[in-house]
Amino acid sequence: MPDSSTTRLVITGVGTVTNIGPDAASTWESMREGRSGISKIEGVEFDRFGQHTWRVGIAGQIKGWDPCEQGGFDRRDLRRFDRCTMLGLSAAAQAVADSGIDFEREDPDRCGVIVGSGIGGIGTIEEMLMVLIERGPDRISPHTVPRLMVNATAGNVSIRYGLRGPSSAHATACASSGHAFGDAMNYLRKGEADVMIVGGCEAAVTPLCIGAFSTMRALSSRNDDPERASRPFDKLRDGFVLAEGAGFFVVETLEHARARGATIYAELMGYGNSSDAAHITAPDEQGRGASSSMKKAMADGGLNLEDIAYINAHGTSTPIGDDAEVAAVISVFGDHARKSAGGKLLMSSTKSMHGHALGASGAIEMLACVNAVRTGVIPPTINLDHPEEGFDIDLVPHEARERPVRYAMNNTFGFGGHNVTLIVGRYTD
Repeated sequence: MPDSSTTRLVITGVGTVTNIGPDAASTWESMREGRSGISKIEGVEFDRFGQHTWRVGIAGQIKGWDPCEQGGFDRRDLRRFDRCTMLGLSAAAQAVADSGIDFEREDPDRCGVIVGSGIGGIGTIEEMLMVLIERGPDRISPHTVPRLMVNATAGNVSIRYGLRGPSSAHATACASSGHAFGDAMNYLRKGEADVMIVGGCEAAVTPLCIGAFSTMRALSSRNDDPERASRPFDKLRDGFVLAEGAGFFVVETLEHARARGATIYAELMGYGNSSDAAHITAPDEQGRGASSSMKKAMADGGLNLEDIAYINAHGTSTPIGDDAEVAAVISVFGDHARKSAGGKLLMSSTKSMHGHALGASGAIEMLACVNAVRTGVIPPTINLDHPEEGFDIDLVPHEARERPVRYAMNNTFGFGGHNVTLIVGRYTD
């Protein structure tokens, strides 16, 4: 069994489907250029409730993406898969193709898949509930249960590629795909797998979810100006913008990647997780749980505070959430984070562009971290017109910044008090 403390893990394939791009290249280009993917909500499922007044009418919907034309599905698949799974399978297929791996040449017992999703097939639940009410129980689709399961995407990815190694699904709200990465890292480090497909997917821009988050007063209601609605760290922020999307990666041991001549994008360095143990929806106001996850990730990667050049913040655009995260970062990094002290740390929230895709957010935002260490380009926090007083961190407002990045940190925090921090590094031999 390999020494887990010395086993190096690398990312060799990337794939995303988001509201700012149908694939990883276009999603990254939009992040780099500061383009918003927030727009007015459309869809027949919302038309059914058109007689009601909606306080929130905007979201990060993926528009113009046809699962058959862009996702490679056939019409029969539309009955078998929830939109969440279709987004996930499409992103996973991109990542596998990008990695160049041929699973028919691999040992299937040493290849696995782990997927995070906060809500899973909520669209199926809503659709079939309406069928039950309007047409009766005998008209409910026999595909309902395998469509709505949170683990449906993990199972279907395993089936598609014949992977018989470690396989599971995480549902820890907005930290789900972060936990998926951490779990995959542990399997690889322990020598129980050579290759893992890991990521997250979410398709929760549905009437029930929009309505439920709206009544919590968690969502921005800036309906007349969608592209400026998601504004992390800004004084005028009034809630997050719900989004959908998927991000997937092929992760493998460095030894395995080298043996097959793979292109390596970045190295996975550290993983940390913790719980706030404070409130079911609100974060610990002092950011103690978030601080703990960041410290654990750095310790796991054998890194010092000054090694971290960039943090992709959880940064949802909620008043209490942004406050807690900034407090946590400053408590951990001290003067390295403080602008007033000449700190070098940069932090931005790409949710300002693509919104909050719940359990898929950490995976989508991993793309920003991977490209930051590869290219030295740090994506901006758009809409940061009026920085909150006391946020003494360089939050990269409006425009991308060029700066060499050796290590980048990815924070994802979820309802329930779940905190996950991941660290990626620029790959060197």
